[in-house]
Amino acid sequence: MIDLHCTPFETMVVLGESHVDGLCASSEGGRWVNVVADLISHFQGTTVALHNKGISANTISPRSPGYAASAKPSALERYHDDVIALDPDLFILSYGLNDMRAGMPPADFREATRQIICGVKAACDPVVVLTTVYHMTAYDLYPPFDKGSVEATEVYNLVIGQMASELGCIVADVWSAEAKADWLIHPDTVHANDLGHAVMGHRVFEAIAARCSGVAARVTAELAAARAEVESTMDERRLPQTYDLGSSQLATARAAGNGPRGRTGAGRRK
Repeated sequence: MIDLHCTPFETMVVLGESHVDGLCASSEGGRWVNVVADLISHFQGTTVALHNKGISANTISPRSPGYAASAKPSALERYHDDVIALDPDLFILSYGLNDMRAGMPPADFREATRQIICGVKAACDPVVVLTTVYHMTAYDLYPPFDKGSVEATEVYNLVIGQMASELGCIVADVWSAEAKADWLIHPDTVHANDLGHAVMGHRVFEAIAARCSGVAARVTAELAAARAEVESTMDERRLPQTYDLGSSQLATARAAGNGPRGRTGAGRRK
């Protein structure tokens, strides 16, 4: 697998709608975008600057049937100011829910999303992450965003996956992470509750961490001594090991250099 980013991230921008804005999360730190930023900062050992550019009731472009009733400007109208101007090295684009619920044709959604991704990549070339459309528990509420369905969600998610493959983006499949578990959703039927935000945040982090080694900067540095010890004892580790020694025998064997090697060494006792 190609390593998309081998150094720690510095600037993270998330462009999206109400889930990004954090609607129904009980605290700022509980929003899924904050969960992602905190996890990245912890494991890479330096703080990534988070710019949350979520607007509740936002749409991807003026071509969305929900645009007239939506909060403006749309993603297509604001991505230059809200993303490119911040010069991120990590860009997360999280759209589809409102557009799907408004009945936007998938082809129109694809075109607008591609325009944003290509524009951002041409300007600052960050790692780009696309989230799939979220789970919700009722689709017939809140006109004009009352035309969605599970089937329409799956079509949108297929389109998102196709664009990620085509444009070299990471897919964070929050739809699969939620697994249609209704207890992850707020009583408003649309937005994630605190548990849902945590589940989504960990899925997005997982997708990034598996493709960007820079996220592992701190843990990699902390394990340098262990790595050197393992590399220097490879021949010993290929020899038959003794695993069933009692505690007193184990201590004697280790003192004599004949037993399993300690916490990171060969023949660690299970």
